[in-house]
Amino acid sequence: MKIIDAHAHVVQCIAGTGSQGELRPCGGGRAVYATGNSFQILPPEIGEYDATPQALLRVMDAHGVEKAVLLQGNYFGFQNLYTWQAVQDYPERFIGAASYDPFSVSAEAIQKHLFEELGFKIIKMEVSSGSGLMANHPPVDLDGEVMHGVYRYAAQRGLTFIIDIGKPRSVSWQVDALSRAIARYPEMTFVVCHLLSPQLQDGELLRRSLEKLALPNVFFDLAALCLNSQPETYPYETARGYVRTAADIVGAERLLWGSDMPSAMTRDSYRHFIDFVALHPGLREEEKEKILYDNAQQLFFAQ
Repeated sequence: MKIIDAHAHVVQCIAGTGSQGELRPCGGGRAVYATGNSFQILPPEIGEYDATPQALLRVMDAHGVEKAVLLQGNYFGFQNLYTWQAVQDYPERFIGAASYDPFSVSAEAIQKHLFEELGFKIIKMEVSSGSGLMANHPPVDLDGEVMHGVYRYAAQRGLTFIIDIGKPRSVSWQVDALSRAIARYPEMTFVVCHLLSPQLQDGELLRRSLEKLALPNVFFDLAALCLNSQPETYPYETARGYVRTAADIVGAERLLWGSDMPSAMTRDSYRHFIDFVALHPGLREEEKEKILYDNAQQLFFAQ
């Protein structure tokens, strides 16, 4: 079965900023926040201080993954130039998304450089209160003027818009506002990360939220979805149920498999992330083919 990883990250250096302040490497694949909280952020098979394109390709090749979509955000720190270079070096294997802080004084110049000069065709905005826009700025209305400035520019440039709104019950998890905003840009394709990050007891909340976002221009990636169901372990039956729910409500043709490599691999294996969908007993084979390959191929690589 052919596979595209629709949610992965290359990392030149760990330079993140989140709700706990700056995040910096401290050796052995670990990182430490300004609070002093340290944790494993990179698995040994990827690297000690970085996640190079070559390291990702070794993992992909070992698991039969053909291509990957390189995303980014504040968690590792923006990696725009490094992501762009990875795509230049391996254009048959990678496509990349750019990101930026819309509160930057020079936001317009940044937009021009990333999307008009470097030529990124995808924008990724992580707005979460953990390690996204709302971790370092006051809460932002996803249907408010700041975000509409980002949406409008993306729509004018014909960009695919990928957004991570964080976890349920956080200030960034604004499903109603996001639904209203998306409805104003029917010409633009949106991808919502992590299937809205439902936690272990969020089945009904997920169902209601997906019904609000079941729009013809909205896709959902499944990256790290299963890890939100801890302490459950592989095969992650609750998260598999969430995938089936999503396929029933929005359609398997709107779902994209992703791994959230490399950080997710500190919590489980890449093989388990693949088999979570590839061996899902509640999905038909044609649904698996769409989720694992066809949808991402059409959305990101067909041009």
